[in-house]
Amino acid sequence: MGKSGHPDVRDLAYTATAGAAAGVEMVELGGLFARARRHGNDPCAPLRPAFHQLITVRGRPMRMSVDFVEHELPAGAWLWIRPGQVQQFGPDLVGADGTIVVFQPGFLPPSTVAVAHMDPPYMQRPLRPDGADAEGLRRALDHLVFEYAALASLPLESYVEVMRHLVSVLVLRLASAQEGEHPRSAAVAETFRRFHEAVERDHAVTRRVEDYAAALGYSQRTLSRATLAAVGTTAKKYID
Repeated sequence: MGKSGHPDVRDLAYTATAGAAAGVEMVELGGLFARARRHGNDPCAPLRPAFHQLITVRGRPMRMSVDFVEHELPAGAWLWIRPGQVQQFGPDLVGADGTIVVFQPGFLPPSTVAVAHMDPPYMQRPLRPDGADAEGLRRALDHLVFEYAALASLPLESYVEVMRHLVSVLVLRLASAQEGEHPRSAAVAETFRRFHEAVERDHAVTRRVEDYAAALGYSQRTLSRATLAAVGTTAKKYID
């Protein structure tokens, strides 16, 4: 058990499947449990991956936690887990139905990273798109699935570039749908950005919300409201 009261977390490096193109991979949720066991990992233990994961659920709801906040992912939901975040699947992973798009930092072009706001602080809540957003994500994923399976139809260099562009489309679609579902005012975004930077810098010194509020010149209520709007959890839980 760590000092924060959370269980110890194991770092998880990217291990490519034989034959997968460098930088990106697609994994079916239903096979993730067995795959993790083959690599000597417990998928239901808290892990800190060093790569991005775009998770979408097709079938029955699935529960998992990100940075020790539990979420339920119903059919049609998406969850973006970033490098350095702590993930923990629940026991229902064994019967899960969905897809994970895995890609490494540095795989996408800088223009996509900038437009999709891929730098921290991160939105941590699942996304439940509908209408045009859901359709755009479905089509982007379908095209990615098709091209991912067509490795032999293109020279490797061309194939990797196709993957890079199609993952970019999916990420940009997801970022746009996320902003549409959870819009943040400029003031709230700036408050949370400053709070996030202070926590990154000083979390080893203090875990008290009142200390951060005083240092930043905000009330505790303002910090809590901004954190809840940005990532769906309280300021105290975010610090922990």
